[in-house]
Amino acid sequence: QVQLVESGGGSVRAGGSLRLSCAASGDTIGTYCMAWFRQAPGKQLAGVASIGSDRTTSYADSVKGRFTISRDNAKNTVYLQMNSVKPEDTAMYYCAAARLASWSCHGRVASHYSIWGQGTQVTVSS
Repeated sequence: QVQLVESGGGSVRAGGSLRLSCAASGDTIGTYCMAWFRQAPGKQLAGVASIGSDRTTSYADSVKGRFTISRDNAKNTVYLQMNSVKPEDTAMYYCAAARLASWSCHGRVASHYSIWGQGTQVTVSS
């Protein structure tokens, strides 16, 4: 069973950048769909970006063009590069994994993902 640990969160000014990391252990992530979700205070959990085992990617409209998801299977790690961040990007960010077909992977439905990290907080100030 894969275990996930996120890191890289913190406080940043609007327009700045952050890179989140999700380190996996217990199994190799090469065959897993990996995704980032976020939850802002008082809001529902929302999918941000996903990357399939075939390395195809998909993004929520709100982050398209600003965020980039990538994976390094050799390091068993997934990344979320966040550029041009906005105050509305403030949230707890979670990494998730599941063995999913591409169409399900990129749907980013939280209930389809069985493995979750503990989250890392991102705070963007204006």
